[in-house]
Amino acid sequence: MGESTGASSAVEIDGVRLAYDVWGAPQAPPLVLLHALGEDATHWARIAEALAEQWRVYAVDLRGHGRSDWPGDYSIELMRDDLIGFIDALALDRVDLIGHSLGGMVAYVFAQEHPERVGRLVLEDVSVPLPRDPIAPTRPEGELGFDWDMVVAVRKQVDTPDPVWWERLARITAPTLVVAGGSASHIPQDRVTEWTRRLADARVVTIPAGHLIHAAEPQAFTEVTRSFLCTPADPARPRD
Repeated sequence: MGESTGASSAVEIDGVRLAYDVWGAPQAPPLVLLHALGEDATHWARIAEALAEQWRVYAVDLRGHGRSDWPGDYSIELMRDDLIGFIDALALDRVDLIGHSLGGMVAYVFAQEHPERVGRLVLEDVSVPLPRDPIAPTRPEGELGFDWDMVVAVRKQVDTPDPVWWERLARITAPTLVVAGGSASHIPQDRVTEWTRRLADARVVTIPAGHLIHAAEPQAFTEVTRSFLCTPADPARPRD
């Protein structure tokens, strides 16, 4: 059985401290969880506790979020580079990845650049990298658990993704599960399901819970994720 609560730790990657929580047995296969914009590792706690029965689960605070450093320099590419630094620092060879929203963007950009380091990929309500009509973010009142400068910087990339991300989707070799939130999500669902037409090995499951699927329906999310991660690889399909 996995640990009932995550143990907190941190690593320094190129001068930026990244905090993370970890659950499960050290010898279990590694699974990394990446949160959405404005959230942090603690939002994964219930999911991580369940998955820690079979995996060594690492939930990371992305730069500019939570207990990680707020260095003032932000982009999805920097978060991607933080992730490879994190995986290397913990001496993890190949990991499974689950990313929600912003975390899913970091995950698929990572999977494009380092396909050999990703076993399986889960994208929770993440649209393909195509431009959308920008909506200026409004800063909430009071103290925040994230750097507002990070929100401004990253939202520009979410609204107008680098075209190279679209062009490089074919580089993703990991079997991919796309979990869609259905009509209650603010993300157009046709853009979520577009993954199945752009990746060699992708499937879509809809849990009609809106954008915050793993929070609204943790049991359903855990069940479909566990089933996917445990599916044996197709021996006829090249992996790397």
